Amino acid sequence: MGRKIKAYDDDQERVQAVAGGNHPAFAAIVKKYEPMIAKVVIGMLGNKADADDVGQETFIRFYRSAGQFKGDSSLGTYLSRIAINLSLNELKKRKSKQWLSFEDKYNSHPKTEDAFKQSDTAELVNKALERLEPEFRSVVVLRMMQGFSTKETAQILELPLGTVLSRLSRAQEKLRKIINMLEK
Repeated sequence: MGRKIKAYDDDQERVQAVAGGNHPAFAAIVKKYEPMIAKVVIGMLGNKADADDVGQETFIRFYRSAGQFKGDSSLGTYLSRIAINLSLNELKKRKSKQWLSFEDKYNSHPKTEDAFKQSDTAELVNKALERLEPEFRSVVVLRMMQGFSTKETAQILELPLGTVLSRLSRAQEKLRKIINMLEK
């Protein structure tokens, strides 16, 4: 007879179960949040291999510290904060290496002219993001690409609201300049 896995009603209950060593609860959290964390990390790092490593490390860190999660923010916000911090650490490691590497996820045999245009636009945006300083990139990835509110972005990055708004404004201006430069 197979063991019945408890259906969890909410994230807080799952987190408590994970803190108690419940592996199915952890697997349910990973399944639910893995796509969001992947987008955050790829948005920050660009490089798929590094993004995979940081994404995995995000969930490992969460697993080890699940008992410390207080529920002051949503679990998605908490996991995003871990992912952003790990991504920023990775970017610091890369700083001495001045190379650019891009995830070629849009290179999947486009069938129409629109698909070519979308692919080109996505590649241009990714290249521009790669050139943006990490403190600006993190705000853009969370606020504009992941759709977190300004307040949630401030919580994740542990910044005042005004700083988030200022960085977002400056980031948009910097991105415009970078994209204009890349298009030439």
